Amino acid sequence: VEGGTVGIDDIKALVFDVFGTVVDWRTPVNREARALGDAKGLEGMDWGRFADEWRNGYRPAMERVNNGERPWTTLDVLNREILDEIAVPGLAKAEKDDLNGVWQRLDPWPDSAAGLARLRNKFLTAALSNGSMAMLANLSKHAGLVWDCVLSVELFKRYKPDPDVYRGAAALLALPTENVMMVAAHKYDLEAAKSQGIQTALVSRPDEFGPQGHVDVGREEWIDLYADDFHDLADKLGA
Repeated sequence: VEGGTVGIDDIKALVFDVFGTVVDWRTPVNREARALGDAKGLEGMDWGRFADEWRNGYRPAMERVNNGERPWTTLDVLNREILDEIAVPGLAKAEKDDLNGVWQRLDPWPDSAAGLARLRNKFLTAALSNGSMAMLANLSKHAGLVWDCVLSVELFKRYKPDPDVYRGAAALLALPTENVMMVAAHKYDLEAAKSQGIQTALVSRPDEFGPQGHVDVGREEWIDLYADDFHDLADKLGA
């Protein structure tokens, strides 16, 4: 993916989507669910499909919070409720509770920790994620991710892509929106950030949705920079 041009001198802080952009959610979810299924003697389950189903429930659940159908609820609770809706036979409540913790035990992409370290040499770096504060703290510790700060949507009681999240992040960092760049592997996140005046970088994560998955990295007017991974991003931002 070739890079574009961006006012690099204007960028003071990078805020990162986490799930899918910094960490691989699908492989660990698949792996832990499969191990539990094997231990329980569950046969014939497509655990890759299970992982996708669990993830696919995520945005509709968050939208119900954003549109006022239900009060503020953390992603930990939403994920646990989605798990109850997926047909997995024979799992006890305690087993589901433990499996739900997989979202705090995800693997970083191979370039994530070292790439973030390079970017931190030049920029303020912050997670800006739909995960709860506890989830992001535990996940970052598990995956060896070092941030200057962690900004959970829990601070704003709104989920991305609500505009309050992006404006709120810039405000907490005491920066004008044009001095902040959103880094994500998902276009909807970047489009929403750009609508609030935040600069945008699309990082390609071709394996996020597994070997059969499709990732859209096509050109968009609201994407300022394209990068193959965090090292490529660091190169293009002069870090």
